[in-house]
Amino acid sequence: MLDVYPLCLGTNTFGWTSTPNESFAVLDEYVEAGGNFIDSADSYSAWASGNSGGESELIIGQWLAKGADRSNIVIATKVGKAPGRTGLSAGTIKGAAEDSLRRLGTDYIDLYYAHAEDLEVPVEESVAAFTELVDEGKIRYVGLSNHSPERIRQWMEIAPAKAKPVALQPHYNLVCRQDFEEKLLPLAKEYDLAVMPYFSLAAGLLTGKYQGKGLEGERAGMVGAYQGNGVAKSVDALIEIAHSHNVEPAAIAIAWLLAQDTVTAPIASARVPSQLPPLLEGVTIVLSPEENTRLDEVSRGL
Repeated sequence: MLDVYPLCLGTNTFGWTSTPNESFAVLDEYVEAGGNFIDSADSYSAWASGNSGGESELIIGQWLAKGADRSNIVIATKVGKAPGRTGLSAGTIKGAAEDSLRRLGTDYIDLYYAHAEDLEVPVEESVAAFTELVDEGKIRYVGLSNHSPERIRQWMEIAPAKAKPVALQPHYNLVCRQDFEEKLLPLAKEYDLAVMPYFSLAAGLLTGKYQGKGLEGERAGMVGAYQGNGVAKSVDALIEIAHSHNVEPAAIAIAWLLAQDTVTAPIASARVPSQLPPLLEGVTIVLSPEENTRLDEVSRGL
């Protein structure tokens, strides 16, 4: 099985809001702090002006080529949402895997996620393609992201033991709980899936920097999607608990996720190295039962 650091470094900013040099510096500091788990996707960051997808993987590959110890790095990436490589047909999966391997400059991908379910393709076809990649040594383990409970169950029942998914990457954080906890958590427990939540900081909302302020910047649209009853109260509680620990709110947001059932490594990104320390601190903080209860109560139903 994979042995991963309990904070997964998200790289969706690489080639978007992080320059290559900033990205290299973030990767260097993360690894120097003991981190070994990097998350990307072939679609990162196609949404940025002038990009076409694959920029994040390419930067990671350039960093690896600068001398990083590949054997000690766990690389996760995804297939299914890149322009020209959408969906989970056998041809798309195999072609996208080759593209990712080339950009990353590596012979294998440690954890390869199906990025989003494809209802136009039989699960059997997708499973067979992933299994073939496992047989060829091009991927070590399989993961699922943005899949319905029904599709997850189908995949788990069809996949052979050697290619059965081991990880689930859902949208989950302090102010986005209900969908995961009601629909996906039971499956994660049933199938012993390691959960790697994305948007762990709610696109930056859980850093506290937007509290009482207008939304602006590249992530304003994503942050705005979290606005609603109970969200501000939850962030207020997060900030108060962070002050009591003398840390930034982001650290408490990570610590809260790590205290939840099945969560193995929350995914969080840092645009520049100065944003890393609070994320790393979250790995070491143990919230008291009272603090966990308070955060649970203020965010319940979100």
